[in-house]
Amino acid sequence: MKLKNIILTIVIGSLGFAACVNEDKPTFPEKPIYDMTGFAKGADVSWLTEMEKVGNKFYNSLGHETECMTLLRDLGMNSIRLRVWVNPVDGWCNKSDVLVKAWRAKLLGMRVMIDFHYSDTWADPSKQNIPAAWEEFSFEELKTAVSDHTKEVLNALKEKDITPEWVQVGNEISNGFLWEMGQADKNPVQYAGLFAAGYEAAKSVFPETIVIVHLDSGSDNNLYNWNLDILKNNGAKWDMIGMSLYPYWARVNGQETSSEKVITDCIENIKKVSTKYDCDVMIVETGMECADDDGKLVSATVLDEGKTMLSRIIKECKENTNGRCKGVFYWEPQCKPSKYRLGAFTEDGYPTVIMDAFK
Repeated sequence: MKLKNIILTIVIGSLGFAACVNEDKPTFPEKPIYDMTGFAKGADVSWLTEMEKVGNKFYNSLGHETECMTLLRDLGMNSIRLRVWVNPVDGWCNKSDVLVKAWRAKLLGMRVMIDFHYSDTWADPSKQNIPAAWEEFSFEELKTAVSDHTKEVLNALKEKDITPEWVQVGNEISNGFLWEMGQADKNPVQYAGLFAAGYEAAKSVFPETIVIVHLDSGSDNNLYNWNLDILKNNGAKWDMIGMSLYPYWARVNGQETSSEKVITDCIENIKKVSTKYDCDVMIVETGMECADDDGKLVSATVLDEGKTMLSRIIKECKENTNGRCKGVFYWEPQCKPSKYRLGAFTEDGYPTVIMDAFK
């Protein structure tokens, strides 16, 4: 074979080899880019560490086990909400537990909301129990306790270089908190004074944090006018109004005739109170029906209805509130149907179609 033919054969062979190598070279998907700014799309996952302790695991749509907050981020969420209890019996949601979860959120680049209950356990419109250690306190002593507790938790976060974007002073304090001392219908002045103590404490640690006053029944404009007027008329301040919006419970409890009307009335309420009090608003709790009366996952039809309603809430909050609604948080979406009716995951740890509303 002539030399030029040999060279040509080698060149052609080399090109073929290079092509084969290129074809066999593994490719990797582009690293996802997460938008952590702007409209908050979040979840309260305060139960998470307790769930993990008893073996709960979470999976993405491909069946790959995934850390829960990472999974929520992959589903389109950018924020995490965490409740704080003063001295809970089992330790969950105390300062140390909150620090663990807040640190995990920080590592993922997620924004953080801290929700102070000012109780040893659940605080909501039906109960706002004073922590056991505070039961005999005078009004002045109770204000000091609120301030000290708020500063203690927030300073612990600060030491870990965790800056909460939002801080709630109280949880669903529709009739005040720290009953009976801070019960709004009985002691409006004390209610405002206790709220002010929490507000000032939060600002003393994080001057730029957004302090939220959180009430339930987001569709009830009369409730918001009544409660917020008490605070305003007694010198208390806040930066943002937080609302709970649960179409299922509002309908079941007879507060509204339909889930759609609950949403419509809530959007109108957002516009009204943001104008009246000249502040932004956020849906800090919502949830869709995911379990039936027996704790079983509801039908695909009901799940689709939940996704549609949640998508509407997010869309209208972003586009139909004159720019005053700044986010939507789902309450404990990772919960199993057998444990919580308004979660958004299956019994074996997969997100349902409801979560697609955040994408």
